[in-house]
Amino acid sequence: MQQASMTALVSAFSSAYHSENNDVRIFDDSVARSLLSEQEFNQIGKSMAQGIQFFNPGFTGNDAGALRWIVDNQLSPSPLGRSAFTEQALKNAVNHGTKQYLIFAAGYDSFAYRQPEWASPLRIFELDHPLMSMEKQSRINRVFEKSPDNLTYLPVDLAVTRIDQSLFADTGYDRSQSSFCSLLGISYYLSKESFIDLIGGISKMVCIGSTIVFDYPDQDTYTDKAGERAKKQVMLASHAGEAMLASYSYSDMETLLSNCGFSICEHMEAEEITEQYFSEYNRANPQRIMSAFDNVNYCLAVKK
Repeated sequence: MQQASMTALVSAFSSAYHSENNDVRIFDDSVARSLLSEQEFNQIGKSMAQGIQFFNPGFTGNDAGALRWIVDNQLSPSPLGRSAFTEQALKNAVNHGTKQYLIFAAGYDSFAYRQPEWASPLRIFELDHPLMSMEKQSRINRVFEKSPDNLTYLPVDLAVTRIDQSLFADTGYDRSQSSFCSLLGISYYLSKESFIDLIGGISKMVCIGSTIVFDYPDQDTYTDKAGERAKKQVMLASHAGEAMLASYSYSDMETLLSNCGFSICEHMEAEEITEQYFSEYNRANPQRIMSAFDNVNYCLAVKK
């Protein structure tokens, strides 16, 4: 964390690229591009294009075509799909009375700065590593004159800090109000013990009826059964110094959540995710079909 998380930067880049280069979008992040400098955006694009033979051996074409292939096949599916899933679930939760949105490991998440009118009743809390949070706010401050009135930043290292009431002291967080908690991209980088502690801490913090949403790697992710994209993603994360640590079967996750007081109310695997969130884009771009990422599941659970 001595520098911006490479995973967070690449996720922002891929979301920005998708929004800028498509009329029909799987997920439209209108803020992501402004969080990256021109130099960063161009350098990430150049570096990715130069790595085309790693992603797609035998590819023939120019750098622009190489970058497009890498973004559509390797970089964008995860951040686009899970964001679309999460924000649709959040909208449903708000319509049913949810008043608080907790974004864990927020990274360059831009929801607070592009929030639609239906989000106006929300109190939004962004939790992230202190250095990442500071770095993100520095970028935000170059674009926006002030933070939204309903946003609170909470610097916290989720790998070592237990989630409890003291963390939210003097923030306006109300434990009696229903909360929606997003934990996108977290489960890969925490040990199972740390992930269980995180879910357990959240369970103690939120009231009955509150929701958590997250993506997670399935039980085949780190085996020979994994898809080629998943294998490459594991390699990339390792080379970036952000090693992936854990994977889960559906049964593992169901038991983990139940032990922490949550019940699964929606669970999606890659084929269903593609059908639900990628179909409109694919119909508009039959030559550039995109699919949800290999060996990644989405989960929505409610506190019992």
